[in-house]
Amino acid sequence: MLPYIRQDLAQFSAYKPHPGSDSTEPVTTQYDRLDTNESPYDLPTEFKEKLAWTYQQLIETNRYPDGGHEELKNAIADYVNESANLSKSAFTSENISVGNGSDELIRSLLIASCVGGNGSILVANPTFSMYGILAQTLGVNVINVARKEENFEIDLKAAQSALENTQNPPIRAIFVVHPNSPTANALTDAEITWLKKLPEHILVIVDEAYFEFSQNTLVSEIQKHPNWVVMRTFSKAFRLAAMRVGYCIANAELISVLEKVRLPYNLPSFSLAAALLAIQNRQILLDTIPQTIDEREKLQTTLSQQPQLKVWNSATNFIYLKPQIKASSSSSISTEDFLVNLTQELRRMGTLVRHTCGGMRITVGSPEENARTLIRIQTVLEKLYS
Repeated sequence: MLPYIRQDLAQFSAYKPHPGSDSTEPVTTQYDRLDTNESPYDLPTEFKEKLAWTYQQLIETNRYPDGGHEELKNAIADYVNESANLSKSAFTSENISVGNGSDELIRSLLIASCVGGNGSILVANPTFSMYGILAQTLGVNVINVARKEENFEIDLKAAQSALENTQNPPIRAIFVVHPNSPTANALTDAEITWLKKLPEHILVIVDEAYFEFSQNTLVSEIQKHPNWVVMRTFSKAFRLAAMRVGYCIANAELISVLEKVRLPYNLPSFSLAAALLAIQNRQILLDTIPQTIDEREKLQTTLSQQPQLKVWNSATNFIYLKPQIKASSSSSISTEDFLVNLTQELRRMGTLVRHTCGGMRITVGSPEENARTLIRIQTVLEKLYS
């Protein structure tokens, strides 16, 4: 370990974007990429042409981008109000902060609330791994509680116990995903009630990255709870994963703090232009969601008929499953080995999926991608159980 580097970093592993960087095989268009919860649909050609014109005519590459994001924040505020059936004045640009992906927003929230020994965070696993990863890289303590195996609901008794136990430092922020990744379940009424009862000195961060698929938002709670933050992204339903644009909604005072700690000029001009174009044309871009939901139901129904698989209901653009391995003398394969074999065989056949948290996450792709993947899964299962 280099003598000038923090010693605790020696135990960390770098985040490996999927497909894992331990493979030298390039990811080409030959794969059905059902591993990162992206939209299977690219931007329409006319939108790309508009962005190309914007780049040629309006963007000066020798100039820094708009550091205030005011035009984009105004457009986002309009959409947030619309999405939650609120008045047009409920949220304004003063309630919005824009980040280089949701990761930057998570980092800013951690810096604002916990860094410097000011607080720990609470997460319920399995969940989005970047909450814990970013916290640890910033030297923030992470308190983990479990989810119930049968339905992936948060163990609220354990979570409450963690809050009541003396922590050093005390819990200052709680991160939840609504719906959760990788397990695809939305927060229950009991979980939401528990979050509402938390004291105001605890920051409640609700990640709604998959809101457009669930149509279930808690953004109106910000008006009642000044300690609440809702995060969303352009990477999923808005088809802009390549642009890395996320945003959060919160009370104006908290947003002003986040603006203090975020990096200047944090979004490239092209990303800002793409996000603005997308949100101004949301009716067009979001019109694929009904098809995605229909395809999700087909995947769930078909895979649920496989006796070797346990498939959970999904409120997102992906499904989560685990193998059901019968204890018998003819099969001694472990769950993890089964998942490794299934993932590797699917990759060999042309489908990328995510082996994570003792299960498998499959993004809903195009109808053609989904049809091919179902055939491949059936083929691999027959091979593994032959």
